[in-house]
Amino acid sequence: MSRRVVVLTDRHQVPEGRSLRDVLAASADAGLTTVLLREVDLPDDERAKVADHARTCGLEVVAAHRPVPGCSGVHLPAAASLPAVATRWGRSCHDRADLLRAAADGAWWATLSPYATTASKPGHGPPLPAAAFAQPPLPVFALGGITPANAAAAREAGAWGVAVMGAVMRAADPAAVVAALLEAAR
Repeated sequence: MSRRVVVLTDRHQVPEGRSLRDVLAASADAGLTTVLLREVDLPDDERAKVADHARTCGLEVVAAHRPVPGCSGVHLPAAASLPAVATRWGRSCHDRADLLRAAADGAWWATLSPYATTASKPGHGPPLPAAAFAQPPLPVFALGGITPANAAAAREAGAWGVAVMGAVMRAADPAAVVAALLEAAR
C-alpha cells in the first residue's frame, strides 16, 4: 500500500439506499487508489466478487485477515501468524512493540490504532499519543477516528498515511470525504 489514504470497507456502515459498490465507485472517482477489503464475515467467493468490483473501479485491493484471489496483498490482525503464501502483507498494530514485531517479521506496512476516538469501534482505545507515530520502523497508516479534520495531524505526527473506514463508509457524500482526505494527507 503505497498511497497516503487507504479506505477500509464495512458494508454494515453504509447508509440505507446506498451499497458498498456505490461507495467504492464514488471513492475511486474522487481519486482513491487503494482499498482494504474487510467484509471478513462473508464467504471467500463473496469477498472475491467485492474485490472484482473494486478492481473494475480502478482500485488496488488488499484483503483483510486472509488472502482473496486477485488482491495485491493481505492485512493481518495483530496476533496473526505470517501468511502461508508469498505476498505483500501488513499487520494491525496497537503499540510500538507490535510495530517492531511487524517490521522484524517482514511486514511491508502496518496500521497503528486507535489514532483518535472512533465511532466504528466504540470503547477501542484510548487514543494513542502523537508520539506513538514518530519514527516508525516501517510505513504506518494511522487508523481509528481519522477524518479530513485530523488526517494532516496524523501525517505530521509521523504516519506514512491514513487508513479510514467510518468517515467514508457512513458519509452522505463519500467522494467529497475521500477528496478531502487525499488533500489533507498528502
